[in-house]
Amino acid sequence: MRTADNGASARLGGMVDGPELVAGAAIACGGWALAWLSRDHPAALPAVAPWEFSWPEYLAAAFGVWWYARGLWRSPSAHRPAWGKRFLYLIGVGMIYAVLQTRFLYLSEHMFFLHRVQHLVMHHLGPFLIALAWPGAVLARGMPGWARRLAFSRAARRLCASVQKPVLAAVLFAGLVFLWLYPPLHFRAMVDARLYALMNWSMVVDGILFFVLVLDPRPVTGTGLSLAGRIVLALSVQIPQVALGGVLAAAPADLYPWYDLCGRIFPGIDATTDQQLGAFVILFPGGMMSALAALILFARLWRAEQAAAGDTALAALGGGAALATGGGP
Repeated sequence: MRTADNGASARLGGMVDGPELVAGAAIACGGWALAWLSRDHPAALPAVAPWEFSWPEYLAAAFGVWWYARGLWRSPSAHRPAWGKRFLYLIGVGMIYAVLQTRFLYLSEHMFFLHRVQHLVMHHLGPFLIALAWPGAVLARGMPGWARRLAFSRAARRLCASVQKPVLAAVLFAGLVFLWLYPPLHFRAMVDARLYALMNWSMVVDGILFFVLVLDPRPVTGTGLSLAGRIVLALSVQIPQVALGGVLAAAPADLYPWYDLCGRIFPGIDATTDQQLGAFVILFPGGMMSALAALILFARLWRAEQAAAGDTALAALGGGAALATGGGP
């Protein structure tokens, strides 16, 4: 069993050390190779390779995995998360990367319902798994000093706290889905690379911030939100999602002509069916993520109440025993 050593602890405060430089160089070389192959030799790449290589998305995933792995190595055995949580984090990051940096991206640009699957993973499923893993402490141990100081700076904490206020968090979570599905804006985002990138980044970041708030393992979050309050928050965002899915399913016309203009990848699925399938993704898998979060919180609340009831019973038993033996306060 490896124990934490003083040398590793001292290096936590440094800017960049040897392993970080080696890892950074390897990640940069891997990114350069993927960018070159995607640009000049796309036909030679497998389906898991990028369709449109993005340096920000690649670096976010690569360093997210590297810093987590390094944080695990630096963590004392007693503070390492269980294997299940490690698995959840890596799966969550991997799923977000897969819908943004593989050939699935091409499919999502040519079918509305696959675009909704992409956003389901970016905004719901991936962030949900990352939040359940609760990786903050491990990531902090794996980051170089400059990245840790930036991520945990007072300005960053204040910004996160401001957008994680319950009402604003719910409005942002449901509102961003409505915003990017507003037909004129959706069409513009699909033809404008910068707006498309903003759409994707906003969905991922907002999803992580929301589910980190909702699935915080502490009884009360840093913003003072209780387990019961987070149950209400999780269920509140389900209502507008269900309403939106119902509206899209019943829409008499094609609201998203982009997919006809660029050509649907599955010609047997017409515009109406494609839109209805997309509505199904919003209604059921999207809504179920909120319900699943609420169920997890209900279980935590039940365990907390059982523990509190047990403590009360023990205290009463102790008082009764003291009276029976003639003791007193």
